[in-house]
Amino acid sequence: MVKRASTLGLMLATAAGVLFLAGPASAGEGAAAKKDAPKTEAAKKHKVVFHFNEADAKKAGVVLTNIQNFVDVVGWESIEALELVTHGPGLQPFLKETMDPDVKGKLDKLMAGGLKVGVCGITMKRQQIKPESIPEGATQVTSGQVRLVELQEAGYVYIKP
Repeated sequence: MVKRASTLGLMLATAAGVLFLAGPASAGEGAAAKKDAPKTEAAKKHKVVFHFNEADAKKAGVVLTNIQNFVDVVGWESIEALELVTHGPGLQPFLKETMDPDVKGKLDKLMAGGLKVGVCGITMKRQQIKPESIPEGATQVTSGQVRLVELQEAGYVYIKP
């Protein structure tokens, strides 16, 4: 019985501490406190890598929209580094000669803002893609998969839409 009472007392003390730390009980007071609180998220600098490896131009457009949505929410000022890494079939939608105009427009806008694009050199070699076929400003990396690993080891958040 003593053990049960001790456990119950510990649980009640923990619950009281959580309630104390949670702040005001009133919904109105809590909402006001959140609204007036400093935005620590805005001060954080994000490092993010998006991964794309599909041949579908519509999916490439969706990935670029995902990236733009991310930028719209956090703002370029809160982004330390933002990269799109493509490999395998994922290079096809980004080749200059066949790039969908919608994809090109989205890509150009993002790259103008600071998006870096890493294109897999192994894929380029295997698919006989010439460097002049990749978008202006894109960088040929030795291996797309190795680049993804390196960026994650450097603290980047990995996103595969």
